[in-house]
Amino acid sequence: MEKRLNVFAKGSNAIKPLFEIGGFLNKSSLGHNLLELVFFRVSQINGCAYCLDMHSKELRAAGEDEQRLYGLSAWKEAPYYTTKETAALAWAEAVTACHVPDEVYQQALGEFSEEELIALTMAVTTINTWNRLNIAFPNTPGTYKVGMFG
Repeated sequence: MEKRLNVFAKGSNAIKPLFEIGGFLNKSSLGHNLLELVFFRVSQINGCAYCLDMHSKELRAAGEDEQRLYGLSAWKEAPYYTTKETAALAWAEAVTACHVPDEVYQQALGEFSEEELIALTMAVTTINTWNRLNIAFPNTPGTYKVGMFG
């Protein structure tokens, strides 16, 4: 692939709000591991190699179980995700697909407060944006170091 522009160097003003949303999410009650699971799953859906590298490393550093990482693309059939995690993953997939059925909404409301659901939605929309930026202006997968962006 031909070398493309560096969005971090040339688009720092444009991506600054994404980092600010990340700061908000880090302070939310959703928790680091839940957010990272959502980021990893959405990155799987979107096929963003750099983000998959990043979020798998973050999850491993946070002590996430390898089995849960390997099984994430088939989470609906796997017994080792909590009801809160499955509600978050269903929500993330629905928001990413731009179609949120009432049953997914009700499932999410059963596990998250209204404020948490808004934060979760911000997490999903933000990782979708990061995925698209990294697909349009690729960073090299495998180069991410844990904690590199905060």
